[in-house]
Order: sequence, then structure tokens, then C-alpha cells
Amino acid sequence: MEAEAFRTAAREMIDYVIDYLEGIRDRRVLPTVEPGYMRGMLPEEAPREPEPWSAVLSDIERVIMPGVTHWHSPHFHAFYPTANSYPGILADILSGAIACIGFTWQSSPACTELEMNMMDWLGKLLALPKEFLFCSGGKGGGVIQGTASEATLVALLAAKARTVKAVKAQHPEWNEASIAGMLVAYTSEQAHCSVERAGMLGGMKMHLLETGESLTLTGAKLEEAVKEDLARGLIPCYVVATLGTTTTCAFDDILSIGPVCEKFGLWLHIDAAYAGAAFICPEFRHLLNGVEYAESFNFNPHKWMLVNFDCSALWFKDASLVVDAFNVDPVYLKHDQQGVVPDYRHWQIPLGRRFRSLKLWFVFRLLGVEGIQENVRKHVRLARRFHRLLLEDPRFSVPFPPAMGLVCFRLEGSNERSKMLLNLIRESGKIFLVPGGVKETFFLRFSICARTTTEEDVDFAWREIQSLADQVAPDV
Repeated sequence: MEAEAFRTAAREMIDYVIDYLEGIRDRRVLPTVEPGYMRGMLPEEAPREPEPWSAVLSDIERVIMPGVTHWHSPHFHAFYPTANSYPGILADILSGAIACIGFTWQSSPACTELEMNMMDWLGKLLALPKEFLFCSGGKGGGVIQGTASEATLVALLAAKARTVKAVKAQHPEWNEASIAGMLVAYTSEQAHCSVERAGMLGGMKMHLLETGESLTLTGAKLEEAVKEDLARGLIPCYVVATLGTTTTCAFDDILSIGPVCEKFGLWLHIDAAYAGAAFICPEFRHLLNGVEYAESFNFNPHKWMLVNFDCSALWFKDASLVVDAFNVDPVYLKHDQQGVVPDYRHWQIPLGRRFRSLKLWFVFRLLGVEGIQENVRKHVRLARRFHRLLLEDPRFSVPFPPAMGLVCFRLEGSNERSKMLLNLIRESGKIFLVPGGVKETFFLRFSICARTTTEEDVDFAWREIQSLADQVAPDV
């Protein structure tokens, strides 16, 4: 495909994308295909000769769309949002065209420098302590990771390297591998499964601490666990506190956790993957109080800030700690500006990286801070509307307080009744929800996800839930 053919195809693709997104409300949110549906629709081997663009375009509806779960449908209420906006799509087009691999400053200076500026813009919006920002002139700074899962692992590996180095300095006769085997990490039992997985991948024991009825990890619980491990001869190292857990959007008490981490010299990482975007709104910023105790902080603009996936923002108070942990410096990657500006290959697990900061830049400029804030506030308003509707029907209960754009609910009675309701919702396919579970309680999660969700969409979902609940619990 040459330039003029691409120009024509690109225009047709843009038209298709617009028609898809503007008409997504009319598509069934869940596909009805069975595993392996695509096998018989594709040739056995790749085509040996080029096919016309028209054939590829027509096959999008024939082959791809029947198997798509429409995450950006206003009837999608599962998981948490994954952001989508026209400015973000435009940025991805440019990123794909430039196609640089920004592992060093020299490999594409704009790629590094725009990211530094965008991470400062974003950090200032969150009112992060100045130590986390490049513009402070200190050791801190931010980097865009692919996901919060990566950010948790990167921070864990940096904490591990720091602790091993410190213990080795105190006990030079100790073997580094033996020291690493004694390290312990801590998080809430309500933390995302990727936190536990980071411990597995990073070779560190991960204690999942109980939270009680509040579902909130406290400093007292953390200190109790740390003292027990010290008594066993282990070395406490790393703590992950969550602001906005996946299951119920609970918030750990970082104001009490922080001083414990400070007392015992633990690396505190704060994971605010979903809820972090809300902190750009002044009325929610207090939920981030205590971030000053953290060594690293992360949230996903690609969840709630209208920045297309993937864009996960991670800040360090002292970025030299992660650079020291990840630094491998072959001669072919050396350049004259080393040490003057970041080489982001030292701030992440992979070497290569896309020009992801373009998405932040485009979204900030084309939507403005106020436009992004309004998206957050709208989602919160719509979740509160759904909560009010739930309270009007005595068949339903709300086991946990609504938080941000999430409402957890269940049918009164046994867990089986709520499971039956969920199965009916999935069979219907008009809306998409996923379940949650805390201890013995099974419930459904209703999350406001799509940029285009309206009050009418919430009411539509509620009518569907009520109608299907009639089949499970017709009595009032």
C-alpha cells in the first residue's frame, strides 16, 4: 500500500471508526459466538498475494465484530472503565506514524521530553508533593508504564534492590540471594491480584493482610504483621496500599500506613489505578492525603481520563533507585546526553516504548482539564443515580457503600439468587456486569464505564435488571 492508497483507506477507516463509536449503543454489548468461531471464517494460510483494501474493510464486520465485547458501549458496566476519546485516537494515529522506540533520549528526544512535561502537568493536577516532579529539580519524576500491574512490579523490584543493598552494607558476609529470600512484602487482601502476582514475579513473599468489615488496610494491622515477621528473622521491604480496590473501590488508610512504613524503613507504593483520576477534582483530592509517605505512586489515565489504553502514570520520589536496579548500559545505547535527562529504558521492564505521552498531550489540549473533570463527575453522578434506584426496590440490598463510579448490589437472600440474576443478565446480553465476592457474600458490580453513558442508559440498565429479577425474586 502506497501513500495515495493509504490516504483513501485511512479516510474510509476513520469513517468506519466514527460510525462504530457513534452507533455502538445499538450493538449487543456481549457477543454470542462460541470458542473457535473464527477458525472456519479464515483461510488456512496467509494470502500469498495482496488483497484489496475493500475486502479487508468488509471483513471487519464479518469476522471481527461478531466476536467483540463492546467495552465502550454505554451498556457496558463491567470491571472499570477503559478510556476512549477522539483526541486519544488521533494521538495513537500519530504515534503509529512516528513509530519511534523511545528507549533513550537520543532515540527520539521529543518522545522523552514530552513525557517528562506531561508527567509534571499531571502530577501538578493531582497536587502531588513536589518531590515527585521533574520541575522540582530533585531526584523525582514520572514515567508512563503500560499498566498498573507493570508499575507495581517495577516499584517492587526497585524496593528489593534498595533493601538488598542496604542489608548487604550492614552484613557484608551475607549472600545477596539469601538476603533476597528473606524479604517480605505486604498488601491488603482486597488488593488487585496483580499485586500478589508482582510478588511472584519479583521473587518476594507477599502477605495479604486482613481488612475487617471496612475492607480497609490500616497502619495498626501492617505494624502487627511487620513485627511478627521481624521476630521470625524476615526482612520487611515493600508495602502496596490501594486507593480504590477492584472489588468494592475501598480505600486503604494511607495516613496510618505511611508512618509505619517510615518507622520500619519500608517502601510504600500507592496503587490508585482506577480512582486516581478522581483526584484531579478538588472535591476528591483529600482521598490522596498521605501520599507524601510514598516512595512511588501510580494510577491509570487510561481508565477514567479519556486517554486511550495503554497509559499508566507512575511517579518516584527518587528515580535513581529504579535506575540503579534496572541499569544495563551496552555501548550501542550510550549517547552524549546520558545523565542529563532520563533514559526511560531504565525506568521500566521492557527496553522499547511507544510515544504514549502524545495521548496525554492531545487529550489535555483538546478537552481541557475541565472537560476531563466533568467526565469523572458525570460518572459519579450516574453511579449515585443507580444507587438511588436500587434503594427504591426492597428486593435489593447494597452490601458496601457506593464509591466513585461503582455500586455493589445483590438480591436479598442466598447467594444463589444473585448468581441466578447474573446468569440471566449475561444470557440476555443487553448489558454487561461482573460479580464480586467478599468473604461469603456474592454480589454484582455496576460500574459506569463509557464516555457516552447517560441517565437514560442507567435507567435502561435498571429496567433490565428489575425485569430479570422478576424471574428470580418476583415477590416484593
